[in-house]
Amino acid sequence: MTDTETKKTRDPWEVPDVSGLVVGVLGGTGDQGRGLAYRFARAGQKVVIGSRAAERARAAAAELGLGIEGADNAECARRSDVVIVAVPWEGHARTLEALRTELRGKLVVDCVNPLGFDKQGAYALKPEEGSAAQQAAALLPESRVTAAFHHLSAVLLQDTSVEEIDTDVMVLGEKRADTDIVQALTARIPGMRGVFAGRLRGAHQVEALVANLISVNRRYKAHAGLRLTDVGPDRR
Repeated sequence: MTDTETKKTRDPWEVPDVSGLVVGVLGGTGDQGRGLAYRFARAGQKVVIGSRAAERARAAAAELGLGIEGADNAECARRSDVVIVAVPWEGHARTLEALRTELRGKLVVDCVNPLGFDKQGAYALKPEEGSAAQQAAALLPESRVTAAFHHLSAVLLQDTSVEEIDTDVMVLGEKRADTDIVQALTARIPGMRGVFAGRLRGAHQVEALVANLISVNRRYKAHAGLRLTDVGPDRR
């Protein structure tokens, strides 16, 4: 069987065992970062949260419990196998530039949404590189950059009474081995499913969709996520 035939017959939902990977969360003291750290730790993943100030990260980790540890951003990056970038857009480039060495060879998952806000609500910004994920890839040429976790409600992520979060996560990246790992990590969180959604050049529209979800949530007092229909073993 040729390599092409193998690729064609491979189960698209076959993902690796990621239970032993250490997940780091840069920006782990913010709402989104704390929520992701909590969900992965609750699922049994080893988690380290990072912050510019190590003491702040350690305090947040102590509040979350579940064996989560806190460190400054550089130490968080060094100790982690997979590093989620959940920092504010305004500090995105600066943070990644400072961590280029520590993130060398790491699988980086960018979930940052470049947004602006005015009297009409949220609107998408388009970075010079095309998207936050593409900016990350440009700044981290020796890292394996993917994009995911954009459309998750920070409120639901942090709500300890919520057992399952019913949503799909769109995963983008250049190499299947990397997006498979992110999909596998996503599936560790009850109710979630990771769905491959293309290469990084498609990240802008995924990031931009958050502005629409913010409008949905404000109108309907909800914490809306996404579900993709007619795809996957259960064809949601």
